[in-house]
Amino acid sequence: MAKRQGNTTEPRLKEVSVIGHGGFRRLAYAEWGPEKAERTVVCVHGVSRTGRDFDVLASALAAEGVRVVAPDLPGRGRSEWLAKPAHYTDRAYTGALSTLIARLDVESVDWIGTSLGGHIGMLMASEEQTPIRKLVLNDFGARVSASALRRIGAYLGKRWRFASVEDLEAHLREIHEPFGNLTDAQWQHLAKYSATPDPAGGVRFHFDPAIGMRFGIPIYLDVVLWQLWDKIDCPVLILRGEDSDLLSEATTRQMLNRGPAAKAGLVSVVEVPECGHAPALMEASQIATIQAFLFPAKPRPSGRARASAAASRAGRSISASTP
Repeated sequence: MAKRQGNTTEPRLKEVSVIGHGGFRRLAYAEWGPEKAERTVVCVHGVSRTGRDFDVLASALAAEGVRVVAPDLPGRGRSEWLAKPAHYTDRAYTGALSTLIARLDVESVDWIGTSLGGHIGMLMASEEQTPIRKLVLNDFGARVSASALRRIGAYLGKRWRFASVEDLEAHLREIHEPFGNLTDAQWQHLAKYSATPDPAGGVRFHFDPAIGMRFGIPIYLDVVLWQLWDKIDCPVLILRGEDSDLLSEATTRQMLNRGPAAKAGLVSVVEVPECGHAPALMEASQIATIQAFLFPAKPRPSGRARASAAASRAGRSISASTP
């Protein structure tokens, strides 16, 4: 049984072998809640993060009686690195996570994706016979800012090394200030799972430096993903940091008007105050917004209405007509 520690529960740590370019690799994941629960939630992190970013959220969701699974994407955390930088592709990620869902032995999942995790969720949800039942996009959408991607690429391209985990934590507090108003314990948690020993001494980030090489060619045009959005027909909750440089309010308004999910009234947008890219999903109000979307107390007429109560606590609910 998982053990309760503070406001989180220690997960069960597991792994599955996935195949791709270069052969089989270990994909690690953390799991909370009953293994035979009726519903499973998959939480997928951002480009340089790990699945342990979701510990607080996962504990809260598991308390609803669902199973929560948070993988470390290939090349991050406890998952194995891929053989070459060119192997870190959308196909590698969707293939690995499809294998994970098969391992979980479930017909459908709810998906919570932060940044890159949202991109992968859109890729999966746009496919025919997708297993995604509900989709939460945390500061990601159908148009992604080129300038934000250049900023992320420049950061990933540096070889960071720190004298201690405490120094790494101080760096995270500065560079990831847009995550929001986190407690000291939450920053310490992020630092703990961001760090791994460096052979040259001290610690480095817990991801393959080759991932940054995928950003070697500067991006000058926004990345447009309407071809994916126009195929997604499941309920969608979009969380946008009010100061996000990656997801614009104009894009979220367009997502409320376009595509089969929007036309069926299944899309809601909540703007998270005092956050940029991307909300950490550790604050109680942000967790409540997600809970209200995944587990509504009673049937609601539309996706917009589903998030309204939580939105009043977490931030501003955006509609297509918001000025």
